[in-house]
Parts: sequence; C-alpha cells; structure tokens
Amino acid sequence: MKGVNKVILLGNLGRDPEVTFIDGNICVAKFNLATTEYYRDKNGVTQSQTEWHSIVFWRALAELAIKNLKKGSCIYLEGKLKTKIWEDKTGQKKQATEIVGESFIMLDKRQDSFQQNNGEVPPLKGDSSDGPILPPADESLPF
Repeated sequence: MKGVNKVILLGNLGRDPEVTFIDGNICVAKFNLATTEYYRDKNGVTQSQTEWHSIVFWRALAELAIKNLKKGSCIYLEGKLKTKIWEDKTGQKKQATEIVGESFIMLDKRQDSFQQNNGEVPPLKGDSSDGPILPPADESLPF
C-alpha cells in the first residue's frame, strides 16, 4: 500500500527567509512558520497555543519566497514532512523534522507586496487573486 505525506499549514513567518546556495546555484530558503490555535478553557477564557514549524523551500520556490515573504507574512503552505538524522560533535544522535514546501499562497494584501517589491510581484501558482487553479475540462471523463 502506498502512503501519503502531505502537510497543509496556514500561519505567519517568524523571521525573514534565510537563503543559502548549495553547489553554487541551488537556492534554499529556510524560515519558521507559526500556527496558532484558539480554544476556551474550562473557565470560558480564550486561550491560544502556538506551534512553530521549520520550513524549507528549494530552487524556484525558494527564490519566490525570498522576493515576496518577510517576517509576519501570512501564507497558506502545502508540503511534506522530512526527518533528518545526524550525529553531533559529541557523537550523540540528533533528529529534526522539517516541512519541505511544495507550494504556497501569499495571504497578505497584494498591494502591500506590490509596493515592497517596487511593483515587481511575479504571479504565484494558485494565487487567490487569480481564482482557483483547475485542470482543463475534458468532455470524455465519466464524472
């Protein structure tokens, strides 16, 4: 049986994306994303719980993130979980789980992003201002 490794998050960047280049030209962007859930405790007081997620974008998606995202930006993110295991300097095994982003939608106002990037905002796949991305209609499909 095949498995599914899918993560969907809606949250705010905790810091500006940090960029590195691997092998001279492969762009990698990393940042933390905060997701906050609200609930009422037994006394009826609203409480919040924030989770922090380590996000990594590769190649063209990383370049888009660097150009368009900043600390506090609100995004919808889809990706997959990836766990890294390594040994530290003392020989102890370490483990970290991160989310490898596969797509994102900026949820901040487009005008704000437009002004910050001197009017150069590339269209992002699935951008909410463009409407939903749908496959082409095929009359031969039975449904």
